[in-house]
Amino acid sequence: MKTAAWRVSAILSVTAGLLMIAGGCNKSNSSTPTADNAPPATQPGGGSATPPAPGGPITIAVIPKGTTHEYWVSVHKGAQAAADALGVTITYKGPLKESDANGQVNIVEQFTSDNISGIVLAPLSDTALLEPVQAATAKKIPVVVIDSALGGTAGTDYVSYISTNNHLGGVMAGDQMTKILGGKGKLVMLRYAPYSASTNEREAGFLESVKKSPGFELLSVDQYGGATESEAQQKSENMLDVLKQADGIFCPNESATLGMLKALQENNLAGKVKFVGFDATGPEVDALKAAQIDALVSQNPYVMGYMGVQTCVAAIRGTKVDLIQDSGVKLVTPDNVNTPDMVKFLAGG
Repeated sequence: MKTAAWRVSAILSVTAGLLMIAGGCNKSNSSTPTADNAPPATQPGGGSATPPAPGGPITIAVIPKGTTHEYWVSVHKGAQAAADALGVTITYKGPLKESDANGQVNIVEQFTSDNISGIVLAPLSDTALLEPVQAATAKKIPVVVIDSALGGTAGTDYVSYISTNNHLGGVMAGDQMTKILGGKGKLVMLRYAPYSASTNEREAGFLESVKKSPGFELLSVDQYGGATESEAQQKSENMLDVLKQADGIFCPNESATLGMLKALQENNLAGKVKFVGFDATGPEVDALKAAQIDALVSQNPYVMGYMGVQTCVAAIRGTKVDLIQDSGVKLVTPDNVNTPDMVKFLAGG
């Protein structure tokens, strides 16, 4: 497991020079280009943000989709590392379950009412969260959207959007499934939730890839696992007759992958059907090494959390930021899971 110092060093190698904004030097790479004498960044809604007085305290609200998945624990760690490096404070608060969009709306509204310095948000819904984000923007509170897309426009309704290239991740999963099965067989995809823009993009990318092979038959692609691992397991159990016919299965996020895995394990199917999942938490990687999962498409939630806070602080301090930023995605397989580069990547993600 990485030390905190290694993590910060690794981030610095990816976003070299951006940490200088904490010391007022403001050199940067492509994610936050600026200089000391740069004009204040144009804020969503028009006008310019009024940066805090030099040396004044900055508190950033980091709002995940939920607080139970290991993925969000890693986002939190990255956000905290950025806060420590930049000399700011974060407040981490999100709904318990990833199905509670109304709860997340209330959290955003409360932080807006409290005049928080800035917000880093992983929206549960690409529509329900737009109005509260626009309200924060109207109060000159910079909002950085991470992980999943939000309706509206980066640079107008919020400062920046930082995410995995989710469509690419889905294509990578489909390409790997095609490789594993030789482009033929019966496939099942267990979706996540209809309101989630990020997983919708992954699902679309997967289908786009596998439909290029006429030898594939799609047995089931319209079932949703839901917000938790237990819900996904129950849905998978309900699909058991279909799963027994399948040659390959794809799941687009952590909870769907782990719920499906448990259903396969409990029904003596794990390792007998080819399985491509998404995210790379400890239990998922363990299953990959045990030959119960054949590939994982891994995001880098630590980097995403770090970049979210870093970008929000830059905007508060009057630094221009990129409107769209990519936090990276990799394919994890039995062939590369133990390589030094992948071990380092997974320790951070």
